[in-house]
Amino acid sequence: MRAILSAAMARLAAVFAAVATASCSVVAPLPKARNVPERLQDFPTTDLPVERPVTIYWSDEQIPYIEAETDGDAAFSLGLVHAHLRLGQMATARMLAQGRVSEMIGPVGVNIDHGLRTVSYGRAAESIERDMDEPTRQWVQRFVDGINHYQDTTKRLPHEFRILGLQPERWEISDVVAIGRLAGSDVNWLAWAEALPLRNRSDWPEMWAKMVAKGSSSIPSFESDLELELAQRWLGGMSRSGSNSLAVAPQRTSTGGALIANDPHLGIMIPGVWLLAGVKSPSYNVVGMMGPAIPIFAIGRNEHIGWGGTNMRVAASDLYDISRLPDEEYSSERHRIAVRWWRDKQVDVRSTRFGPVVTDIPFIAEWQLPPLALKWAGHDSSDEIGAMLAVSRARDFEQFRTALDRFSVPGQNMIYADADGNIGQVMATHVPIRTSLPDDIIANPDSYEETWQRTLSATELPYSYNPDKGFLVSANNRPTDAGPHVSFLFTPDDRVLRMTELITSNTPVDVNALRDLQRDVYMHSSDELRRYFVSALDDFGIAGSTDSSEAVVVERLRNWNGEYSEDSVGAVAFEQFRHGFTTKFAALRFGEGDGQAMARRVSEMLDEDFEAADRQVLQMSLRAGLETAVRQLDVYKGWGEMHRLVLAHPLYRVPAIGGRYRFEEAGVRGSSQTIMKMAHESSPDRHEVAYGSNARHISDMTDPDANYFVLLGGQDGWFNSSTLIDQWDLWKRGEYVQLPLRPSTVRRRFPHRMTLTN
Repeated sequence: MRAILSAAMARLAAVFAAVATASCSVVAPLPKARNVPERLQDFPTTDLPVERPVTIYWSDEQIPYIEAETDGDAAFSLGLVHAHLRLGQMATARMLAQGRVSEMIGPVGVNIDHGLRTVSYGRAAESIERDMDEPTRQWVQRFVDGINHYQDTTKRLPHEFRILGLQPERWEISDVVAIGRLAGSDVNWLAWAEALPLRNRSDWPEMWAKMVAKGSSSIPSFESDLELELAQRWLGGMSRSGSNSLAVAPQRTSTGGALIANDPHLGIMIPGVWLLAGVKSPSYNVVGMMGPAIPIFAIGRNEHIGWGGTNMRVAASDLYDISRLPDEEYSSERHRIAVRWWRDKQVDVRSTRFGPVVTDIPFIAEWQLPPLALKWAGHDSSDEIGAMLAVSRARDFEQFRTALDRFSVPGQNMIYADADGNIGQVMATHVPIRTSLPDDIIANPDSYEETWQRTLSATELPYSYNPDKGFLVSANNRPTDAGPHVSFLFTPDDRVLRMTELITSNTPVDVNALRDLQRDVYMHSSDELRRYFVSALDDFGIAGSTDSSEAVVVERLRNWNGEYSEDSVGAVAFEQFRHGFTTKFAALRFGEGDGQAMARRVSEMLDEDFEAADRQVLQMSLRAGLETAVRQLDVYKGWGEMHRLVLAHPLYRVPAIGGRYRFEEAGVRGSSQTIMKMAHESSPDRHEVAYGSNARHISDMTDPDANYFVLLGGQDGWFNSSTLIDQWDLWKRGEYVQLPLRPSTVRRRFPHRMTLTN
């Protein structure tokens, strides 16, 4: 489904090009520039439905800290804050969650909406709301009330409303739930989208077995001696999902207490996917990172504990072959898709007891698969909001672990640290009981009842608490060897291995060491693959070529240290060589038709496919790699000239008007599996980063005020606001904004104060 969301953004440019001259709204000018005091003039402060006066302190980065005498007033004020900062982004996210893209971008969105409505992110919203406990329901309702009050009373709607043809619509709890489910999309669907078109190959069983074997062999985060794994030969591949999270116990720190650090990896865009806030009320004293329109702190700390997490890539979905299902077991709903600038479209959405029929989605129908139904845990009731609210109130590890028993999607490796020096890790998910790895990407419907009759949750799954090694790291890898198969398509081990290396070699660890760690750009698998290339070039006698350009490439490969620094010519030579090599090798190994799809997985299969390959195939592939690098020799003087980060709204690709939505561009360090993740598609040319480290957090648990955050961009979503991208320079330099937890410190350091009254 993330492929569908990506398609929505890609097609946005095409439709605007077609209609730009027909709609004055598309060429509406951006708002005038406004600083923080001017922006805060738009925030309502009187005639509000609050029980008691509420005080909000704002930093110069427009980060709020809310002091409220009741929890309800705190939630209401948070709703105001989210709407003030990100109402345009929130309205767009709601349209995506509801499958209403066509209302924003016109006819090219119809197939996208068909897919979104088939998956149905709001499918469980009614049952989720019904199953909420009363404190959670009241919190969410008051949050929604705050959004609605802001939207109803504001004199200035965000720019997105005009450019995308949006109209103010009343917010409901179901909208918050659906956006949460959208954010919880199963990352394994991306792997399916790559693999399913290859299923008709005669060697598919072997290919699938290799994919599962590589994924399931990921190094675990706990209950294993990671230090012993460091010497093993392994290679990683490329992935578009990730995050880093780690906790360090007092025996490895210089502070005498625990440290926690989090580095979430998501799409890079403006406005970003995070905002920062703090809340003090009778039940809460918390600072951290929130997703717009979602009233919980996904990453943060209170006075007792700190938390963060990484996506587990949990096996929370199955595809079932329903070709033998009788017609009477299908249900169908007709949906009317409203289309901007065009006639409305009618589509039928079919479902079964196994789940919605995803092969009816136009994008997937082209793959000529048997009819498939999607079983996804996200279609069942669970309580992520209640779970994370309980985490924000937790005082110790047992309360933390118990709180996460309600959490299902997206499954998270949750990392914990507390003010008493304890650290821990919990698998926060509801996962079906799988006793073996799957033998195919498509499941037999006969296994449905056995697999899904019961799921395991956080308190039933293995966990770690105060391990002897004195630290815990998580980077989308397998959390543990023990227990059931929670997943089988984990990410490569580059980041978890590198974090382990840096912590063990830099003990005692302090906040500055964690800052350096979060910006580390060494990539194990690239360094290992570089060694293989150099060895193979020597073995075939290619490295001794008399051609001076080829000699330069080989020398750069030989001397590269595996670090993707901005000035590295070795990184440029390696990526160009790898692209040429893998493209040729995959075409020779899998055929021209499927080679392109398999090229990105070639690196993962080095120890099997490369060593088993025909020498002529290897020689031709090495030659192709060398030729690619030679053609581009000295085109780029360093990795930063080739590897570009663009801070922009998705509209920036629209011809004629897109330039005003492009705010910054710079060369950037890092790569697809470095700790500082800056993911990119394999390319010998200049390319843009679309995914990676878009926020950072570090907390020293000995000091309630020692909490450091930075966003890739800024806090505000209002175009031309002074805080739209003001944290960009801090992010580049590896600096942070301090978010104190003590109200007295906030009062001294946050210069903008307002009082909300009824």
